[in-house]
Amino acid sequence: MKKNILLIAVLFAIVACNNADKKRDGHTKNEPKTLADSLMKDIDDGHMIGMSKIGKLHNTRKEVQRVIDSISNLSTKSQPSTVLYLDQLKTVIKELDYADFAMDKWMTEFDMDSAVNNMEQRINYLADEKVKVSKVKEVMLGSIQKADSLLKTKF
Repeated sequence: MKKNILLIAVLFAIVACNNADKKRDGHTKNEPKTLADSLMKDIDDGHMIGMSKIGKLHNTRKEVQRVIDSISNLSTKSQPSTVLYLDQLKTVIKELDYADFAMDKWMTEFDMDSAVNNMEQRINYLADEKVKVSKVKEVMLGSIQKADSLLKTKF
């Protein structure tokens, strides 16, 4: 048992020393080395942020739809007071659907190997894609935030 603990401690020390050496050299394995690498990292970061919220987007959409369905089941006397709120919910559902569509479309169309043999074209392509994925991410986050705010509203 003591040998296992000692072995684990030695392995941690070796790993720590290797990581410290890489940091002193100024290079780590994941650090971008070129403009294209940096753009790819930014694209990947935007994509990962958006995709990390896709489950939240789908669950939020379901909850908004549930509220819409509940309002539709109210007596006709109660419905006039909910018209504005219902319109807002229907609008936010469209925004959530668009955000989901936009992320899917961007992922389908994105070509990470585009112009790998022509660096100038590749940088232009990646710069455009960085803008696109940033917009998609903002649409996703914004529609989720708007829906969450509406769901907290009492009608």
